[in-house]
Amino acid sequence: MFSSLKLGRLFGIDLYVHSTFWLLPLFVLLSGAGSSAGEVTSEVLFVFAVFACVALHEFGHALAAASYGIRTRDITLYPVGGVASLEGMPEKPGQEIVVALAGPAVNVVIATGLLLGLSAGGLALPWERISDPIELFVNRLLLANVALVLFNLLPAFPMDGGRVLRALLSTQMTRLRATEIAVTVGTVIAVLFFVGSIMIPQISLMAVAVVVWLMGQSELASLRMIAAQREVERRARSFFGAPEPAPEYPRDPNVDLATRRFTGIAWDTAHGVWIQWVNGVPVRALSR
Repeated sequence: MFSSLKLGRLFGIDLYVHSTFWLLPLFVLLSGAGSSAGEVTSEVLFVFAVFACVALHEFGHALAAASYGIRTRDITLYPVGGVASLEGMPEKPGQEIVVALAGPAVNVVIATGLLLGLSAGGLALPWERISDPIELFVNRLLLANVALVLFNLLPAFPMDGGRVLRALLSTQMTRLRATEIAVTVGTVIAVLFFVGSIMIPQISLMAVAVVVWLMGQSELASLRMIAAQREVERRARSFFGAPEPAPEYPRDPNVDLATRRFTGIAWDTAHGVWIQWVNGVPVRALSR
């Protein structure tokens, strides 16, 4: 029903904007009906600037996942945020934490860069009186990135903080049980978001609450299905006396990339560098 517009490709990952995203700038335009053209334009540009930071946040997740050999199908921006469609999440707790925190880390870098830029230029800082519209715009963008960090680190699965919580719990219990607890915590936070959105009122917060709850339940259902399938296979092997499957040894990610004729940027763990691939052929190292 709803289509997405492709904005481009970065690090071998397609970036899309979902058609519903345009409701957000439209809402800003309608909300500023009584304001000047300059003020409305500034608000719309601010929305696009914030979502550029959201896109970079998602690329942070994607590049961290790539370092563990996990491919990202695409990144899509929605009115309530962005989604990096990873082909999977690392099951090792440490790796999952790295992938989860890579997104907020990007926003920390952006906020720090903006703060240093303002300070070096002798411009007004967030805690000072600001009159210049450009300084105000930059300061608002800085604070927006701080807000993105704090918001994403809330322990509401499947947000970044919720994934960190799940990873920490999975060091002491099964991944499924850890996910169930993390989803329960996320559900409580989603309910608080929903109640708060009614009291404020704030429609966007209500949408976030619904999305957090739906995505958490969806991922939990998927993990339960996988766990049930593995249990059926285990019982079948036990019943028929079949041997346990041989342990899977890690595949060489370079062989996998060559087989898939991969085009993009991938992390070479053996040499510790980013490698540019074209049609399954490594062409050059980008960093060391």
